[in-house]
Parts: sequence; structure tokens; C-alpha cells
Amino acid sequence: MIYCFLLTNLFAFIIFGYDKFLAKNHKRRISENILLFITFLGGTIGSVLGMLIFRHKVSKRSFLLKFGFVILIQVILICFFEVLK
Repeated sequence: MIYCFLLTNLFAFIIFGYDKFLAKNHKRRISENILLFITFLGGTIGSVLGMLIFRHKVSKRSFLLKFGFVILIQVILICFFEVLK
């Protein structure tokens, strides 16, 4: 399970870096929905690190609001499943 978590976060980190590379080179970009979906699937830490290290999507308010919403949903789901235990 830990390997899946690590791979998901590594993948998210790489995708954010690659999207920044595409943006700098004026190429076709990865959609925000894909970036948010990868975050939702468990790549939150990798996504945050990618955003901070590559300075990607940190000034785009609409993306940050959606990103915060994804994290809120994750927290709610974690709490819900903890209550069920």
C-alpha cells in the first residue's frame, strides 16, 4: 500500500513539473481536471510539492480554490471511513 502511495505522489510531482515545462515552451498543456484528478487519487503531497518547487499554478486563484476543494473532500472521506471502523 505504501508503494502505491509513493508512486502516486511521485507521478503527481512529475506531472506538475511536466505541465510547467509545457507551459514555458508554449505547448499543449495538461488539463486542470487531470491535475486535480491525480491529486484526488492520492497525489496530494506530490501535487503540493510540484506546485511549490516548480512555482506552477500557485498564482491562479481558480485552480487553488478547486485544489482546496479536492483536499477538503479527501479529509471528509478519511474522517467518514475512520468513523466506520
